[in-house]
Amino acid sequence: MHAILRDQYALVQSARGALLDYCATLAPADFVVPLPAFNDGNIRDLLVHTANTYRHWLGVVARQHPRTYFDVAAVPDVAAVRACFALVDQLMLDFLAHAAGREQQAELLAVPGRPAPLPLTPLQLFTHVITHEFHHKGQVLSMSRQLGYVPVDTDVIRT
Repeated sequence: MHAILRDQYALVQSARGALLDYCATLAPADFVVPLPAFNDGNIRDLLVHTANTYRHWLGVVARQHPRTYFDVAAVPDVAAVRACFALVDQLMLDFLAHAAGREQQAELLAVPGRPAPLPLTPLQLFTHVITHEFHHKGQVLSMSRQLGYVPVDTDVIRT
């Protein structure tokens, strides 16, 4: 199953690449403009939140790394977002290598903010972070539409 998850993550990376290529075409001011329909959030912050979610669930929870997250203020543009995701990619490879052969075996894991450990499998953690990313990818495209842009196809299978 390790190879399947690795291959599936490669598809996620491809879709993310299409999204970030598109985001690079936005005016820099639009990349960070607050949008009232999204609780005054912006595209940059949502992308950094997505990267931090990988760090949280795969790094802090699964691998017991220190609680370190990307600082939104230190991520001014799409190039910096790409650098964040390059580190996420390394974290994913580490996570998958560590989980190889036990993808469906639950382990009690401490989750910050939760009163008791949760029984989680590597497959659950993997699925959680990639579906979270795709949820927010749709929001990023909706945000750009609200700013007057016409989103491109960022699906795994693009036409």
